[in-house]
Amino acid sequence: MRAPPCSATREGAHVLIDTYGRVATDLRVSLTDRCNLRCTYCMPEEGLQWLAKPDLLTDDEIVRLIDIAVTSLGIEEVRFTGGEPLLRPGLVGIVERVAALRPRPQMSLTTNGIGLRRTAAALKSAGLDRVNVSLDTLRPDVFKTLTRRDRHKDVLEGLEAAREAGLTPVKVNSVLMPGLNEDEAPDLLAWAVEHDYELRFIEQMPLDAQHGWKREGMITAGDILTSLRTRFELTPEGDEARGSAPAERWLVDGGPHRVGVIASVTRPFCSACDRTRLTADGQVRTCLFATEETDLRAALRSGAPDEEVARLWRLAMWGKKAGAGLDDPGFVQPDRPMSAIGG
Repeated sequence: MRAPPCSATREGAHVLIDTYGRVATDLRVSLTDRCNLRCTYCMPEEGLQWLAKPDLLTDDEIVRLIDIAVTSLGIEEVRFTGGEPLLRPGLVGIVERVAALRPRPQMSLTTNGIGLRRTAAALKSAGLDRVNVSLDTLRPDVFKTLTRRDRHKDVLEGLEAAREAGLTPVKVNSVLMPGLNEDEAPDLLAWAVEHDYELRFIEQMPLDAQHGWKREGMITAGDILTSLRTRFELTPEGDEARGSAPAERWLVDGGPHRVGVIASVTRPFCSACDRTRLTADGQVRTCLFATEETDLRAALRSGAPDEEVARLWRLAMWGKKAGAGLDDPGFVQPDRPMSAIGG
C-alpha cells in the first residue's frame, strides 16, 4: 500500500485522508465496553465478557491520543461513546483536559442517559458541549422489554438535566423494532418537539452481539417517514445543509424543530463519511463495519513518539474502504458488537 500523503491543513496539522479523498475530522472515542442496559439489538440478556482493565486505555492514554488527533491530524470534533461512557470513572476529568487542548475540539457524548441527572452539570462545567441520548420508546413497559432494565424514568430525568445544564441541542436517538415500538414514531416526534429535543431515528444495524440481525422485517427510513407524515408535514433540508452528517433532516411543520433519520442500511452515506473511531482498548477503526483494526495502544505502551502514532493513524485511514458493504453478497458482520467499538 502506498503511504498516505501529508497534505497540510490548519496550523501545520496533517489530515486523515483516504484514497477516495475523504478527510476525517470527527473522532469517536469509546471509553468503555460496559453498559448498564441490555438492549435487545445490542447484547444478550446475560451481557458480554468485558474487556479486562489492563486492556483498556488509561485516562492519560485517551487524552494523549485525542491530543495527537487534534493537534497533528486535523480532528475538529470528538464524540465520547461506549458502551455507556458515564460508567467511566474519569470521564469529567477527560472532558476537562480535552477542553484545554488548542485548537479546542467540539465535544459531545452519546449516552443512555441513566447517569445524566447526577453528571450533566459537572460535564457542562468541564467543557462538554452537548449530548445524544438513546431513548427508543415513551412507554415504560416497552422500555423494560427492549433494555431488560426498569430505568425509563431515569432516562427522562437525565434528558431534563442535560437540557437544564445547557448541553444543547439535546439529541435523542431512537431505534424502532418490529413488534415492539414500530408504531411510536409520531408520538416520539410530538414529545421531542414539546420538550425541545432534536429527535433522530436510526435504522437497526448489523452490530448486535448475537448476530441475529436480519434485513427482512427491519423498520426502514421509508417506513419511518411514512409514519411521521401521517401527523406532520416534513420539509427536507437538503444535501447542502446536511454536509457530512449521518442524519438526513427534515423541518417539522415548517420549523424550527427538526427530525433526522440515519439510514445506514437503506440509504448509506459512506461517500461523505468524515469519521475515525477509537475503541476502548486503543484500536483505530475506519468504519463501524470494519473487520480490521490498527493497534495504537501497543504503540503507546512501547514508547512510540507522537509522530509515530500519528503516522500509524494516517496509514490506517488511508486504507479505509469505499463503503460499509452491507449490500455486498460477501458482507461479514464484525465480530465486535456495537458496545465494544462505540457508536
